[in-house]
Amino acid sequence: MSLERAKEYLKQVGYLDRLIEPEVSTATVELAAEALGVKTGQIAKTLSFLVGDQAVLIIAEGDARVDNRKFKDRFHKKARMIPAELVEEKTGHAPGGVCPFGVSGDVEIWLDESLKQHEVIYPAAGNDHSAVRLTPAELETCAGARGWVDVCK
Repeated sequence: MSLERAKEYLKQVGYLDRLIEPEVSTATVELAAEALGVKTGQIAKTLSFLVGDQAVLIIAEGDARVDNRKFKDRFHKKARMIPAELVEEKTGHAPGGVCPFGVSGDVEIWLDESLKQHEVIYPAAGNDHSAVRLTPAELETCAGARGWVDVCK
């Protein structure tokens, strides 16, 4: 379901032709990089947090880790992942399929500065066998991101 939701969204915003569906799993950063033949840093991973009751997605480079101090300084709350049982309700995507495409209307999407060091990045598209080939600027536009943040190490 998440893949179909992401595909419909990508079609609406004109990026469906960038979708890649490898035969092998892209479930982890390492598997995705191997399947796509790219460096792990080029995989744009989607991290889902609750800030109060608000769902917030942070898209970061595959090698980045959230810095709790930076996150709290930016969002004024401690970084707290969305519990698995609430992920689909809060984001519109099931656990394992969370991506920045076709999310629920009230989800905030932010891009971490770590992505800017790459010319091309590959976020997932709703399941563990998908990716979308984009530049960081294209991802910002395509995903309807609110902007850029610096919350990773």
